[in-house]
Amino acid sequence: MKKIEHIGIAVKNLETSNSLFEKLLGSAPYKEEEVPTEGVKTSFFRNGPNKIELLEATSTTSPIHQFLENRGEGLHHVAFEVDDIEEEMKRLKAEGFVLLSEKPKKGADNKWVAFIHPKSTNGILVELCQEIK
Repeated sequence: MKKIEHIGIAVKNLETSNSLFEKLLGSAPYKEEEVPTEGVKTSFFRNGPNKIELLEATSTTSPIHQFLENRGEGLHHVAFEVDDIEEEMKRLKAEGFVLLSEKPKKGADNKWVAFIHPKSTNGILVELCQEIK
């Protein structure tokens, strides 16, 4: 893993949270998009070399909706950048980590993504990200 790619925060209302984070960070989100396969709308903020992703559920079947129902707003995941997501998935599976999918999926911000189950990582959902080329 190369670096922390972004920190994901689950929010109930993207518009309200965008306003809050604009005030907090002193800048507007640089990107907003919907990811229908995950049932979310997202916005991304830059803070120096770091990125923060806000996630709002677009349906009651979205994992973000479930997260908000169970835990409320807050830290949802930590994403790490990788060079080769499929190789990293194989390596982590061999190390005993439980992956939430067998193949990477297209995610937000032009990335291939895969997730590691929180039961494997001390309760933190971990996302792997690779730039789509």
